[in-house]
Formats: sequence, structure tokens, C-alpha cells
Amino acid sequence: MEQIKIPDGYHSDLNLHDTQVAIKTVKDFFQQTLSQKLNLLRVSAPIFVSPSSGLNDNLNGVERPVSFDIKGQDENAEIVHSLAKWKRYALKKYGFAHGEGLYTDMVAIRRDEDLDNIHSVYVDQWDWEAVIKKEQRELATLKAVVRKIYNAMKETQRIVCSKFDGLENNFADEITFVTTQELEDLYPDDEPKERENKFLRKHGAACIMQIGKVLESGMRHDGRAPDYDDWELNADIVVYYPLLDCAFELSSMGIRVDENSLVSQVNEAGCSERLELDFHKMILEKKLPYTIGGGIGQSRLCMYMLNKAHIGEVQQSVWPDDMIKTCKDANINLM
Repeated sequence: MEQIKIPDGYHSDLNLHDTQVAIKTVKDFFQQTLSQKLNLLRVSAPIFVSPSSGLNDNLNGVERPVSFDIKGQDENAEIVHSLAKWKRYALKKYGFAHGEGLYTDMVAIRRDEDLDNIHSVYVDQWDWEAVIKKEQRELATLKAVVRKIYNAMKETQRIVCSKFDGLENNFADEITFVTTQELEDLYPDDEPKERENKFLRKHGAACIMQIGKVLESGMRHDGRAPDYDDWELNADIVVYYPLLDCAFELSSMGIRVDENSLVSQVNEAGCSERLELDFHKMILEKKLPYTIGGGIGQSRLCMYMLNKAHIGEVQQSVWPDDMIKTCKDANINLM
């Protein structure tokens, strides 16, 4: 069994029936609020793509996509890891203008995930993307969008707490901005995740910026694929979760690479061969819009807002038998 944490004396504030009602409340209200704040239109999106398109998200470069053959076709299809690249392509294809954007429900299978309280093989998130001007590729744009997303989360939590007794609002009033280098400077003797834990215990909510780049120590705070986020202009929205006493990531996002940062980052990552893929050629030839976008975990947001100890309490997935037994013995009812 992978490592899981059992909160002392845990019991869910909601039974299984009310949990289902609350999940729908969270999802309905949040996506409506998010779309209004960021001017997003809901669109349909693929569950799988062809590997040769270059549209799949390679994550840290080591996760294996789930692939399958299709009758009558020479190439296998891959289940998406996320829609980070597809969304930018879709904004161009669908004719979105500056200041407009899209969002969609994304589901993925991450077969190499280490399972614990907050990680599952099944991934569901709101993937969103919006068109910006080249001169908006700056820190001020990133921070403004982060604040809008965080405010949408806080507004959703207030609605949920008003409808369901016993739920606790854990959102800090404000979100604090910090770079990965600043975290390393603050906690040089700690591993990256413990740096996040210490910082979030103090501040409650943080936008952790510049993920993927090499720090002064020669290490990286965390991995990030080199061909969608600009490592100087990306971020995670992370909150402190008292129930599990840990930093709890709700969103990964960023301003996307332009033609210059794409070349620089794939060369640094040692995967310059990707520049031959169709998607990457379109960026180099300036045929795709400049964008900002990200993913917001649906199950993560529900778990946090509904004060659940395990992500399996708010989503359907597959878990090891010993984890199921351990959770059952601790009053954690996996779906």
C-alpha cells in the first residue's frame, strides 16, 4: 500500500448521499463563476489524441500514457494526460479573439501515479485557456488571473458552507505570491514539498511561481514539461489543508511558451526533437495565439471544500485492497 495519512478521529461531515449533492454544488457554481471572471466558453474536448500530433502533455517526461489501437488505423491513440497543448490549438481553430477563452472537462488516466490521500489514477479537472497579447506575457498578467481564480474558489466555498452544515472554510483571505527560488532561500535544508508545507502552514494560500527552472542549488523545485508553460511565468495555486496538515495543490497554470522560450526550454530539457512536431512548428511559425491557461482539479477542489480525508471520497477510481481496508477501518468511505 502506498503511504496514506489517517487523521485522528476522522469522520466525514457529509454522508454519501449529501456528498454527491455537495459535489454537484461545488462543480456547478465554481465553473459558472470561473467562466464569468475569465470570460470563458465551455467547449468539447478530446479524451485521446494521436502521438504524432504533439498535443499530449508529457508532464515530467517519464509518465507513460495509456495507449490503444484503433481498427483500421496505423497509429495508436493516447489517452490525454492533460489538454495543455490542445487548448491553445483549439483557440486558434475555433477563432477565439483576444480577451476570450475556453474551458472544458478533462479526464485522464495517469497509470504511474503514486497513490495516497490526494493522488489517484483517475484525474479530472477543468482545463481552461485564454488568448492574450504578446505584451501581456508578464508577471502582472499571471498574478491578476491567479487572484480571479482564487476569488472564484472562495466564493464557491462560501456557497457550499451556507448550504451544508458542519463544513469548515479553510481558505485564507488573501493569496501570497512566492517563487521557487524564494522558497529555496527560505528553507535551504528542506526538500521542495516540505518547503511548501512550511510556507503554507504560515500563509494559508500561496501562488508558487517559476516551476520547472533550475534553482541556484542546481536542483528543480518540481518538474514541468518544457513545451507549454513558460518556466518564468507559470505557477501552482496551493492552499494549506489542516485536516492532513499539508500543502494542497488545487491548480497548475501559466503563461504559455512563445517561439523563443519554447526553443530555450526544450534545448535545456534535452528534447529538441519535439520541435519537429506539428504543434511545436505552429508555435515557432507564430501560427498559434499567445495564451495563458491551466488546470483546476475538480476532485481536489471538492475534497478540500467538503473536508474529506481521501480523494476517493469524492471520485470513482481503483485502489489497492489494503488501502480500501485501511480507509474503511478509519471511517473513510471510498466511493
